[in-house]
Amino acid sequence: MASIACILGDHPLRLWGLSSKERLRRQLSAAGFTNVVTDIGAVSASDTVVLVHAAYLFEQRTITALAKQHNALLECPQDGGLAGGICSGARAAEFAAALTDNTAPRPGSASVMRPDELEHYDDHLRRVEPPLLEPMREEQRHALESLLYGNAYKGITDLVTKWLWPRPARHVVGWCASAGITPNMVTITGLLLVLAATWLFAHGAFASGLACGWVMTLLDTVDGKLARVTVQSSKLGHWLDHGMDIVHPPFWYVLWGTGLGASVAPDTAQLMVQLIVDGYIAGRALEALFHALGTCSMFAWRPFDAYFRLVTARRNPCLIIMTTCMLFGRADWAFYGVAVWTAGSSALMAVRLIYAALERMRHGPLQSWLTDPAASTLHAQAYRTFAGTRGAYG
Repeated sequence: MASIACILGDHPLRLWGLSSKERLRRQLSAAGFTNVVTDIGAVSASDTVVLVHAAYLFEQRTITALAKQHNALLECPQDGGLAGGICSGARAAEFAAALTDNTAPRPGSASVMRPDELEHYDDHLRRVEPPLLEPMREEQRHALESLLYGNAYKGITDLVTKWLWPRPARHVVGWCASAGITPNMVTITGLLLVLAATWLFAHGAFASGLACGWVMTLLDTVDGKLARVTVQSSKLGHWLDHGMDIVHPPFWYVLWGTGLGASVAPDTAQLMVQLIVDGYIAGRALEALFHALGTCSMFAWRPFDAYFRLVTARRNPCLIIMTTCMLFGRADWAFYGVAVWTAGSSALMAVRLIYAALERMRHGPLQSWLTDPAASTLHAQAYRTFAGTRGAYG
């Protein structure tokens, strides 16, 4: 691992409110560099240094991949220019000259890498895209912001997040970025809406509670995308966001039943609560157990699982059930529907886990179907649906 990073050059284009240099500083810091400089003279001969050119747009994976190399140059396929490099401090000036001066010779013995030669599968966001590297061009500002926004999206997620929220959320992300609103501020606002919806459901104010719930789900999309496009992810934000996502849904469903009061027989209400609580806990436990079988999440294993993730009994699909039932004036159906679907989803997940365990015994650790080089041919429709997000929400 390199011990120091140096940002070379500059570019006037600001994307999502960030200058090129500031974006690179944040990305390098997130990659573990505690010493980031802009003067090549600050690099000593004993250092191993990563060089990045501010005239190019990187993503975190690109920088991380570069930092793992040795004596290498990073070439941008779009313009053939050198966007980065890694070398010993003794050769830093030579490498820096090659990056900043097109007429300078490329350092001898240095290997040349390109993003399309690196690992395409992104396990964290469950999609297949080469690490991002683009030249910064003023006339391409909207297109570059679209690339960054799409790059912040998961390929495999629920149908609301995937198809309903992307464009509305993009506008909110843009407003937050220009107003200086941080991802944690958005997350805390979402938490307040979670508490409001919880209280409203418990008191039978279902329509108002659903309104709070739907706005909260939009903000739950916004905070993560804002964090990624402005490079402001933090451990606090991660734990606050994911902790809230895991904890609150069963409280919503159970307290919805409380809000129904005497309109549901006590024995029926108790059964529904049991299905919700047991089903929800089981579902989360089954997902955790699946990780022990291989290198992918349950919903990234096979195309069937990716499609199932669109509708599995997470908060957003359950909100669709609740809202649809309310449109028919049947709040009790919402209670029953969520309970049955939560239990049914977990039952199907249990079947998938058993099948996966058998496959693990026969063929070794499980891997995502998206890592198969032939996936785009073998599973063409699923691949088009789930593999790519970059530039999809322009």
